[in-house]
Amino acid sequence: MQQKRNERLRSDAQRNRERILEVALEALTQSGEASLTSIAKRAGVGQGTFYRNFPNREALVLEVYKHEVQQVVDTAARLLETRPPDQALREWMDRLAQYAMTKAGLADAMRRATCSNGSFAGLSHGPVTSTIATLLKANQEAGTIRPGLDADDLVLAIGGLWQIDPNGDWRSRAGRLLDLVMDGLRAGAPGPQASAADDPKPQPAP
Repeated sequence: MQQKRNERLRSDAQRNRERILEVALEALTQSGEASLTSIAKRAGVGQGTFYRNFPNREALVLEVYKHEVQQVVDTAARLLETRPPDQALREWMDRLAQYAMTKAGLADAMRRATCSNGSFAGLSHGPVTSTIATLLKANQEAGTIRPGLDADDLVLAIGGLWQIDPNGDWRSRAGRLLDLVMDGLRAGAPGPQASAADDPKPQPAP
């Protein structure tokens, strides 16, 4: 009986946490200044339950931010499984642009919570950089982009995404920017390489 009660309590606690994160994502996306009190109220939990899960604003914002970044990161593996490497890279950058524009409030909340110098600063290292490195490696092995590029190069190249007004026609502008980046990546690409050993030329008859 006690074990079932404990399991029920853990299940309730998990649901409360997930509900808080769900509401926080929506609220912070709409406004980076959304208050913790309003988020708790919308989630239908008491202050005690809220603060047991997230003792301060930074803890909540970081958890929401981490979850959303992971969604972007996970997209890359699926794209590489179903697309040519260069197409996977281009589509993944579209996904990153969508995150940057539609989660502008969350990025603003991230800045406020961590006193970062810019919304892109939190993305320039860690999971996103590792994902970019994976995408670049797949393209370099396929000969679809120029050699010698690393993840930091691409981070700098697409940093302009975070200068686009999310309230304007961001899709068109982001698309043009990312097309320009892809053109630069493809310039000087060696193309598929076949070694002489793999594709020997027929020898003339003696």
